[in-house]
Amino acid sequence: MKVVSVVGARPQMVKLGAVARAIDGTDDVHCIIHTGQHYDAELSDVFFTGLGIPAPDHFLGVGSGSHGSQTGAMLAALDPILAAERPDWVLVYGDTNSTIAGALAAVKLHLKVAHLEAGLRSFNRRMPEEHNRVLTDHCADLLLAPTDEAMRHLAAEGLADRTSLVGDVMVDVCVRTRDQVLATGHPHPPTCVDQSAPYLLATLHRAENTDDPDRLRALIGALASLPIQVALLAHPRLIAKADQYRIDLAAGALRPGRPLPYADLVAAVLSSNGVVTDSGGLQKEAFLLRRPCTTLRTETEWVETLEGGWNALVPDPSALADGEWARTAVRPAPVGEPGAPYGKGRAAWEVLDTLRAALTPARASGCAR
Repeated sequence: MKVVSVVGARPQMVKLGAVARAIDGTDDVHCIIHTGQHYDAELSDVFFTGLGIPAPDHFLGVGSGSHGSQTGAMLAALDPILAAERPDWVLVYGDTNSTIAGALAAVKLHLKVAHLEAGLRSFNRRMPEEHNRVLTDHCADLLLAPTDEAMRHLAAEGLADRTSLVGDVMVDVCVRTRDQVLATGHPHPPTCVDQSAPYLLATLHRAENTDDPDRLRALIGALASLPIQVALLAHPRLIAKADQYRIDLAAGALRPGRPLPYADLVAAVLSSNGVVTDSGGLQKEAFLLRRPCTTLRTETEWVETLEGGWNALVPDPSALADGEWARTAVRPAPVGEPGAPYGKGRAAWEVLDTLRAALTPARASGCAR
């Protein structure tokens, strides 16, 4: 079986790490295309090296731009590569512009498309990610769902016959990395904070939170007001917008730092008192690492994290009563185990088994090696 993975953003590289590890040592052929959607080395290169992912076979170098121009550039660059590779499966991950571009380029060439992390829904049609994931699900041949909730969403949209529950490959990587971090000793905080004092880990990058100067100023002000230091891992988008709007990312409790390699990120979450974020991936990583998370959005695709109080949605901290914002953000972890709604760390092998089973016997026996 020959699989082409199309990735471009940090969360996709984490998922790719699990798939690449599962394929390694098999007879299957794995070709990696990196679109360059995340072109900053701290959001791209360190994940390939840190997770032991083979270097990309093709790097498109698309970079930033409007959604239309970025997706169009990816389509133009992907077309000849996929035509030449002719894989059994084009595997796309998550909900970025790289996801929809990979899916569209493949279906136009009559190549089979599998969508990993299918069926997630925020039901917020203002999010570009929501459009990407819905369109990808409806054009893909095989939908690899991470949760029972995702399976229900796909069935409600008439896609049950293309759907398979495989679990969440992010669990594979997160749990394995957690065990490696703990085996080396006590997890270490990021260097931007006082190492002897408690802290929250924070990220902020979504367009709905960063593009409006008043909203961004309010969110940064809310983080700065907390009674505990806040390690703000500043995404390039956040830095650019803060500079544009003259917002101080080092105000009050804030301690700005750079994005971290994956193992360092896991260590930083483990040594923190909790997480504040608008990232889908970090919400789930906090849940898996048993740290309370406060999500600066109106909704989450990972509804399982809300059960038991592990995650709390706070779209507007300024709307909370006096003191409630701080109490929410610094709340202790809930008592008891949250269960394993995302699987137990074998999802990547389930993905490969499902891809093989979905090929016809004749195609499977004659595929590239």
